[in-house]
Amino acid sequence: MTRYYFDVREGQELALDEEGLELNSMQAAQLEAAKSLADIVRDAVHQCPPKHKHHMAIEVRDENGPVMQVKFTFKVEKTLQ
Repeated sequence: MTRYYFDVREGQELALDEEGLELNSMQAAQLEAAKSLADIVRDAVHQCPPKHKHHMAIEVRDENGPVMQVKFTFKVEKTLQ
């Protein structure tokens, strides 16, 4: 099994994962990154001010370096009625 690390990027800020997870495949790492990012986005969307674009990503690495990045960008626009 390979140990993958899931670093969280919000805008220019990067929070490093110091522990990582042992997973049996790159596909399992991709699924874990996507699920983690969805959880983070769910919380962040409530704090996003109107007309503000927000970029978030999970940067996945193993002991040899970066292996993938899962990105999400959202923008909240309120319409006047």
